[in-house]
Amino acid sequence: QVQLVESGGGLVQAGGSLRLSCAASGGTFSTYAMGWFRQSPGKEREFVAAITPDGWSTNYADSVKGRFTISRVNAKNEVFLQMNSLKPEDTAVYFCAGDRTKTIAAVAAQEGGMDYWGKGTRVTVSS
Repeated sequence: QVQLVESGGGLVQAGGSLRLSCAASGGTFSTYAMGWFRQSPGKEREFVAAITPDGWSTNYADSVKGRFTISRVNAKNEVFLQMNSLKPEDTAVYFCAGDRTKTIAAVAAQEGGMDYWGKGTRVTVSS
């Protein structure tokens, strides 16, 4: 059974940075497309970023493009989200997710859901 565990969330001032990590266990991590999603109170979950299994291609929501960077280290079964120039509107619970078959375009479109989800880590950006 695949488990995803996020870490690195916290409270940061606007303009600051955070690095989220997601550790995977129990599966074949290097074959999964991985994504980060977020959900704010009263809002639907939204796509943030995705990365192909080999790490060569990435995809970002327009709202984070140029500020966030997704990366992965397959040898360590980890995926990261470096978040810079944070804004109060980035405040949310951030979730890591993996899928065995989706392209990163399909991950971004949230087509049919993802195979595996973490429980989330909270990010709060103060103004």
